Amino acid sequence: MPEPLKGKVAIVTGAARGLGHAYALRLARLGADVVIADLNLQGAARIGEELTAASVMAEVEALGRHSLGVEGDLRQPEQAERLVAATLEAFGRLDVLVNNAGVAVARGSGTLATETTPDGFDYLIGVNLKATQLCCAAAAPAMKAQRSGIIVNISSQTGISLLEGGNLAVYGAAKAGVAYLTRALAAELGPYGIRVNAIAPGIVETERLKRLDPAMGIGTPEQLEAIALRRFGQTEDLANVLEFLATDLSGYVTGQVISVCGGAVLHPS
Repeated sequence: MPEPLKGKVAIVTGAARGLGHAYALRLARLGADVVIADLNLQGAARIGEELTAASVMAEVEALGRHSLGVEGDLRQPEQAERLVAATLEAFGRLDVLVNNAGVAVARGSGTLATETTPDGFDYLIGVNLKATQLCCAAAAPAMKAQRSGIIVNISSQTGISLLEGGNLAVYGAAKAGVAYLTRALAAELGPYGIRVNAIAPGIVETERLKRLDPAMGIGTPEQLEAIALRRFGQTEDLANVLEFLATDLSGYVTGQVISVCGGAVLHPS
């Protein structure tokens, strides 16, 4: 397999399981050394997701790459800064940042706008939007010094198009904020040779999705029928688009939000 990222270093947040796990392995297969950042580096075991090694870091190393695991709450500025500092100390550079960490539901809170508790609101905005901004701010100085870098933020279909009845309202608002932040960062960092884009996943069949309470209204038969391709996404569908954005294939693409939803959203964003 070609290795267009050979010699490059990537950070993937929320990479201990699910989509972040898939992103990390794809970047490793493309040649990058990968830093695995998560609140809990054993996140896969908690939801029953099977790994091929003892950890995601070990999986990356089994592919012939170097890896580093960093635990931390990226809603805290010092933790975002520590993540980047640890990366630079271990590898001496930072070429790709994938801001994948996020969560759709706050414990003890409703999912509708009028039912979301104040604590739930702060949590959802913090994990999905604030952490993304903090990681971008922490990574920017190193990328500016290199005069190169790639940032891929993870938005959501919910940040582009409403779910039925306004479900996951604050999550959607946070992810819409990620989309706007992506465009603003592209304008700010473009003169330094840094490209910033976003992926907006539709419904993806992760282990976490399979374990969601059906009452959450995600992955319903009605939603499946609303998808032009008549299937939910797989993690590799998203990793394919990350490969495009993280390599020179997208060398003249910045400030874009790519909806990867199988045709669930068919109007301009």
